[in-house]
Amino acid sequence: MDWRALDEHILVKPGAKAGLAKRDPVSADLFPDRKAAEKRCGECADAINDLQDRLWAERTRALLVVLQGIDTAGKDGTLRGVFNACGPLGVAVTAFGRPSEEELAHDYLWRVHRAAPKRGMIGVFNRSHYEDVLVVKVRKLAPADAIEQRYAQINAFEKHLTENGVTILKFMLHISKDEQRERLQERLDDPGKHWKFNPGDLEDRALWDDYQAAYDTMLTRCSTAHAPWRVVPADKKWRRNAIIGAVVHGVLEEMKPDYPKPDWDPKSFTID
Repeated sequence: MDWRALDEHILVKPGAKAGLAKRDPVSADLFPDRKAAEKRCGECADAINDLQDRLWAERTRALLVVLQGIDTAGKDGTLRGVFNACGPLGVAVTAFGRPSEEELAHDYLWRVHRAAPKRGMIGVFNRSHYEDVLVVKVRKLAPADAIEQRYAQINAFEKHLTENGVTILKFMLHISKDEQRERLQERLDDPGKHWKFNPGDLEDRALWDDYQAAYDTMLTRCSTAHAPWRVVPADKKWRRNAIIGAVVHGVLEEMKPDYPKPDWDPKSFTID
């Protein structure tokens, strides 16, 4: 499937309601064959690596990929599946956890702006500034009127980035409650995955409906023409990776990064 046709299935159209509850976290019609999906993802990962090299050489623009999703949605797995072929020089991953005292002493976007990719880079946010209208909202960690202001502030911040050469791709990894239960149980059953389990995840799971409502509002209010949201069916890890890989590859191709031409003639030099 052409990435543009694929994108139509996952895009949250700016100005329209996200309708998260009506979106299928499986979407078996998108990449129905696992082997074909994994092959496509591998091809896209290789192509992303080549395009990233050109972007790095060009150093005039940047790409920011935002991965947002509830616990176990697969943010780490997406990083490994889509960007595993990229060299370390041109890709920077930032994982946003609980803010430090230093970060809390500034406005909530301060730490995010510091992590925005510089020209030539692909930046990937594992969680992001959207935590401040998700967990902060659900857990009531800030006044309601302050949270209400943040949707417009985030839209303005992202517009500022795009006007300064940063293309933004935002993916919400959409899994079902049943799938999350299986993944959490797997972390309990497998000693090798105990480190991934956080008892606090169960507290958030108890607030599932509140989080889904917060995500729906976020998607609706922050899917803009300059930085639209995409809701990726994530119950199947291989389908999730294939979809995101295809879109990232497609967008990078449309950016058409290229190696800069030297201002000297290579033929005028001789290496003895």
